[in-house]
Amino acid sequence: MASSREFVEYVMEQLRDAGPVTYKKMFGEYGLFCGRKFFGVVCDDTLFIKITEAGRTVCPGLSEEPPYEGARNYFLVEEIDDGELLTRLVTATCEALPDPEPKTRRRRRSAE
Repeated sequence: MASSREFVEYVMEQLRDAGPVTYKKMFGEYGLFCGRKFFGVVCDDTLFIKITEAGRTVCPGLSEEPPYEGARNYFLVEEIDDGELLTRLVTATCEALPDPEPKTRRRRRSAE
């Protein structure tokens, strides 16, 4: 079952103070980004956040499950109504994640 846009918009509203958080439709579900950092997904109207030690400190005891078959474990965030706690979790997670590699431009082949 695909996630509803309404659920994703609600998550975005809860994260309004977490920085430049955006979402992108990916493979029928939604990827979550803070700036250029990928930090989580919404699958089947459920929020999953990448696992970091900083996240464990903010929210100890979160369940860890894969968001879809074949994926690595993420934090399963079932309580999304506490925007302040969710913001602290996402902020700590994003600070702990490495900056993404710069995109390299492909060189065009010259016509021969």
